[in-house]
Amino acid sequence: MGLLQNSVSICQFQIADTPPEKDISHWVGKQLERSRFVPIEAGSDELSIGWVQLHDVDSGEFDGTDLYRYDHYLAFSLRRDQRKLPAPLVKAKRAQAEADFLATNPGLNRVPKQKREEIHEAVRGALFARSLPVPAIFDAVSDLEKGLVTFCNLGGKNVDLFIDEFKKTFPPLRLVPLHPFSRALEVVDAEIKPALEAANQSSNDGVLEMIAANQWLGQDFLLWLTHATMFSSSDYSVSQPGPAVTGEGFTAYLNDGFRLAAVNEEGVQKVTVSGPQDNFREVCTALQSGKAIQEAIIFFEKGEQLWKLKLKGETFNFASFRSPGVQLEKDEMTDPDMERQALFLERMFLLETGLQLFHSLLATFLQQRLAPGWPQQEQQIRNQLEQRTS
Repeated sequence: MGLLQNSVSICQFQIADTPPEKDISHWVGKQLERSRFVPIEAGSDELSIGWVQLHDVDSGEFDGTDLYRYDHYLAFSLRRDQRKLPAPLVKAKRAQAEADFLATNPGLNRVPKQKREEIHEAVRGALFARSLPVPAIFDAVSDLEKGLVTFCNLGGKNVDLFIDEFKKTFPPLRLVPLHPFSRALEVVDAEIKPALEAANQSSNDGVLEMIAANQWLGQDFLLWLTHATMFSSSDYSVSQPGPAVTGEGFTAYLNDGFRLAAVNEEGVQKVTVSGPQDNFREVCTALQSGKAIQEAIIFFEKGEQLWKLKLKGETFNFASFRSPGVQLEKDEMTDPDMERQALFLERMFLLETGLQLFHSLLATFLQQRLAPGWPQQEQQIRNQLEQRTS
């Protein structure tokens, strides 16, 4: 799922440090060009990793800002082509090659170690030359106004690969994951920020520690939203900056894709509840047994438009983030470059609107979660949810 598709999985990062040149657009282009993707179809190399254009994944040219700049966004893709060989095939070919070597060297009872290594490399090289590399494309976009990078994949190894390649390509810049507590700090009002900081259960500012120690944020948020879905009107107002107008109304609710878990002496116990919910009985039963909601699908409606995303409660990453479809009016006279720009900007408009609605919903939750009366409110929430199991 790529950035330009209506459904995409994303994680976000803040950019740390300052670029070495004032003209960041041209500097980024030079860095991308230096680390561009090099095709390996015609050779026998096992792996090639580099940057390609968002709209042309076969091109690693970045000699003009029009190839990667879209208003205040810089967009590009990381491409990884890799040849993979079936282990049984390599083993069989290697055994045959070693048998052939011994047949031509009757004085040897076994293949010498150095020769075995040579045979192994020769076999792999021959097989690589006969196989095609498998491409993987990962889109990314940098918002120059916010200092924010959005990466379109949630696979752990792929995220690590992107962070490493970004660091090597754009020194001295670093990517700092935008985790639940950092998102909370961005959306809370100044008067309740001290309460949020007091609720921080982490002993240091390390990202992994901040995520692990503050899992209450995602769990309490999804618990609160489950209750609000069942017992309130699900009506909210836009309160955070973004494309939508402050004060505009929208609805938000949970209705699918619940994953709950609890840790006990027997290990981690998980429950998955899929499909549209009628009375949420399975979810409430799992909550009553001590499990916490780890992820769920949130729906947002504003006017006739619909967004949906699967929120990963531990990290606040967004899986299968679906926005309204991009609809562009065009005719035979439409310039392809203008069409490409318009498509990208409309896609980002819709994606950022969805994020704005999420942040507005999160801010509403935090106003209640950080209030002095939250313990009593939480108990009332659990009591009402428990009644659904009886």
